[in-house]
Amino acid sequence: AFCRGRIVRVPKGPLIRVVGTEVAIPCSVSDYDGPSEQNFDWEFSRETDFVRIVSTWDSTFTSEEYQKRVGRGDIKLRRSSNDAVELVIRNIQPADQGRYKCSTPSTDATVQGNYDAEVQVKVISDGLSVSGSKARSSTSLRLSEGDSFKLRCSAITTSPEHTHLHVTWQLRSGSSWQDILSLTHEGKFQPGPGYEERYRSGDVRLDTGANDTYRLSVSQASPVDGGAYRCLVGEWVRGADGSWQKIQEKSVEIATVSVQRTDVVISTSNVSVTERDSLDLTCNITTDRSGIFQAEVMWYFSASPDDTLSDAQLLLSMDHDSVVSDSTLISLSHVDRNSYRLLVRDVDVEDSGYYFCEAAIWVPLHNGSWHKVVERTSAPVSVVVTALEPDYDVFLNASKTPKFSDDPTELSCRITNVQDTEANIRFTVSWYYRQHLPSDDVVAEELLATMDADWTLIPGDRGRERIQNGEIIFSKKSADTFSLRIQWTSESDRGDYFCVISAWSRHRNNSWVKSKDVASAPVYVFWATQDYTLTVEAVKLKPFFVAGHTFEMTCKVSSKNIKTPRYSVLITAEKPLTDQSSPNGTTRIISLNQDSVVRLEDWTDQTRVDGVVLEKVQENEFRYRMYQTQISDAGLYRCVVTAWSPGGGGMWREAVNGLSNPIQIDFQTSGPVFNVSVHSDSPTIYQGEVADLLCIVTTEGMPLEPDDMSFDVSWFAVRSFALDREPILLASLDRRGIVSQSRRNGSSDLSLERISPLEFRLRVHGCEDHDFGNHYCVVTPWVRSATGVWQREPDIKAKPIFLSVKMDVLNAFKYPLLIGIGLATVIGLLSCLIGYCSSRWCCKKEVQETRRERRRLMSMEMD
Repeated sequence: AFCRGRIVRVPKGPLIRVVGTEVAIPCSVSDYDGPSEQNFDWEFSRETDFVRIVSTWDSTFTSEEYQKRVGRGDIKLRRSSNDAVELVIRNIQPADQGRYKCSTPSTDATVQGNYDAEVQVKVISDGLSVSGSKARSSTSLRLSEGDSFKLRCSAITTSPEHTHLHVTWQLRSGSSWQDILSLTHEGKFQPGPGYEERYRSGDVRLDTGANDTYRLSVSQASPVDGGAYRCLVGEWVRGADGSWQKIQEKSVEIATVSVQRTDVVISTSNVSVTERDSLDLTCNITTDRSGIFQAEVMWYFSASPDDTLSDAQLLLSMDHDSVVSDSTLISLSHVDRNSYRLLVRDVDVEDSGYYFCEAAIWVPLHNGSWHKVVERTSAPVSVVVTALEPDYDVFLNASKTPKFSDDPTELSCRITNVQDTEANIRFTVSWYYRQHLPSDDVVAEELLATMDADWTLIPGDRGRERIQNGEIIFSKKSADTFSLRIQWTSESDRGDYFCVISAWSRHRNNSWVKSKDVASAPVYVFWATQDYTLTVEAVKLKPFFVAGHTFEMTCKVSSKNIKTPRYSVLITAEKPLTDQSSPNGTTRIISLNQDSVVRLEDWTDQTRVDGVVLEKVQENEFRYRMYQTQISDAGLYRCVVTAWSPGGGGMWREAVNGLSNPIQIDFQTSGPVFNVSVHSDSPTIYQGEVADLLCIVTTEGMPLEPDDMSFDVSWFAVRSFALDREPILLASLDRRGIVSQSRRNGSSDLSLERISPLEFRLRVHGCEDHDFGNHYCVVTPWVRSATGVWQREPDIKAKPIFLSVKMDVLNAFKYPLLIGIGLATVIGLLSCLIGYCSSRWCCKKEVQETRRERRRLMSMEMD
């Protein structure tokens, strides 16, 4: 088991073969050294001596008695691989019975294993006979589709050995033979490819009978069963190794079968009929069946030629007892033995489609029952039903056209010259809009609305919301007139309009089907327009006034080409650049809309809520008043007027805007001039300390009493070295002494106080890192005039000062360093004490030192 050597193998004998057949004896070699392609020598022996037959590598190897057979090719070697060959002997004879030895020349480095093998071949006589029916060797059968037929074959063997027969019925398909059904040498039935289902259903059977006969029975014959049939019989014997071997095979043609196909056709091709006429179709069954049979016919209808029977609609049927299913408008009659007529009366447009019939042939059985033998479906026939179209014209005219925007528009669509209409015809309308272009460009029409057969309105995508809001109205004024009304026509409604009248026909099932569309000529909706013009003039009523007095101005408006206009007015002020109340320099003060509703816009001074008034003097004149004017009110004042015209649904539509000339408020005063600066004695502080910041106000010019001055002070901080971030409000102090602080995230605190009439101090207690940055104050001066009215001066912003917050390193690390040095000193002294005590008392040990004798070194010779 653990050795490796050359092994030569031949089949285990004896090999039983039939005289006159071709024999192939295989021989293979394995586990060899040397080249991959091996050579083989074959020898033969009847008793003791071996005679050389043929070799793969030596042409002179063959003995004299085999040279003729080898030269003719009756004996040859057929190589199947590099390590296997077959000895082929044609027309083997009893003299070839004996022992055959296969040898392989050595190509191994060492001699191991076996280099030849022998097999015994036994030649027996041919005892197999195969025949057809006794009447003649081959017959011809002519059948109709659905019939049954039987074929018989006789096979017997008189072989002296224990052999088994393998019987196969075959059908010639083209130039090749196809297996139908086999009875194998092991006694098993084996259907051929494509016959499995028919074998399981019993339509194809193989029965054995007396006198070694094998009968093939085929039921429900179809055209594919036509052709030549033969019986193929193989003789098999079990070898010494237990495997089955086929020793010979014979065949005989039994019969030629032709099956006449049964066809079902409709006598006419494509059919075209007019609505309300009758449709006549005939289904013909083509068959040469001469016996008793009955036909079952079913007519189907489908909308597509590719529909299957399950998708199609069954119209009418007649069973094999000539019983017809019930129908009112459809009849089925039996014209002759093989023809069946379908008659559809009063056809409709919905009857257009594809018609086909299905026929089944039934034959009687011996017990009196009927059996279906064949079923076939005809090709579909196309039927087109032409509708009866009514004849009429359509006329569209505009009964109302707009002269201005928002005027109504009304169009009437009438049906005229109606001819050849029936009571089963009704009309509906579809309205379309197309943009009108002066050039020849093609513009697609847009659907406004359409009506279905029940006169239900279906809005289109264009103007759907306006239709739902009632701005566009569709109506049916009479049986032949439809109207379209646009309540308020806009510029986007200008263009071409046309209507399409659709005729609908009532079908048998009371459904309505559109039969014809007729479009009207387009109507162009257009009106001449002129550009709107609006002029606004502002007039100052008092040529000169001082602070504290009332400012008054009027705005007069004139317009052209605007239908019944109304005006909305907005008062704006353009302040000097020093006023930062509005980023763009323009402030919206008060407005009056077209319905005379007043609204304060950006006027946020709570102390002067009623200080501005805007009122309508006349239809085109408006007056603006500002009471107790302040110096901060200086600037340019304008009237912004918008003209509105009435739109659809009572809504107002903006027409045009106008801007008046500016009216300037300028106070010529010689009052004091205020300046503001920020000061700190120590702008650099350490964490936890208090930072003091002073906001100092100075005056120039006319001196004022402290009681006549008051200030609003606000402190801001920018948390960066450069002024590139948004300022943060820290705290504010108004002129009444009320302090307000913003919310803070850190632990530091703020205090803001007035330390003198012109000095304000901001303190930051317990400064932290985030308290650094540029700090500045904004002061708003208030001055009391001679009349006792407080006037607000423009805001003054001080130049910022940078506050730096540092950390006191010495104070921060003083106590940690002292504690660390103390602990290190104590631990060092304690470790020295422990070491000294341990070496002095705990670890002391007496060591006896060995006395060493002083000797001279040995000489080199003694080493």
